[in-house]
Amino acid sequence: MKSKMNKYVKAYNDRQAVEDKKICETLYKEISENLPNSENKVWHAHPVWFLEGNPIVGYDKLKDSVRLLFWSGQSFEEGGLQKEGSFKAAEIRYTSADQISKEDLKRWLKKAAEIQWDYKNIVKRRGVLERL
Repeated sequence: MKSKMNKYVKAYNDRQAVEDKKICETLYKEISENLPNSENKVWHAHPVWFLEGNPIVGYDKLKDSVRLLFWSGQSFEEGGLQKEGSFKAAEIRYTSADQISKEDLKRWLKKAAEIQWDYKNIVKRRGVLERL
């Protein structure tokens, strides 16, 4: 069953320039199809998908690209993703929808569901991440 796009995510995507909107809509479709049991909402001003309250993947418009961020992506051991921040996140940036490899994205999303660090409880643990 195909679910309707979250209205806040739709509004986010609709605010983007033409090519960035294509990127966002492609990412939305692929993420939603490959993480059917996830919750999707706008969190900290951009679309994010959660499994049992734990953030898994999201995207946001940067000045010169759209960034796809996997919260536990450094643990995927994938060459196509770059380290982001001081925890376990990894990212890839797109300037065109045709740069998105659906094959890579599907593999990364599978790993995102299987390999998780507990961001949901990071504040309670005073900044310490534990693997789920």
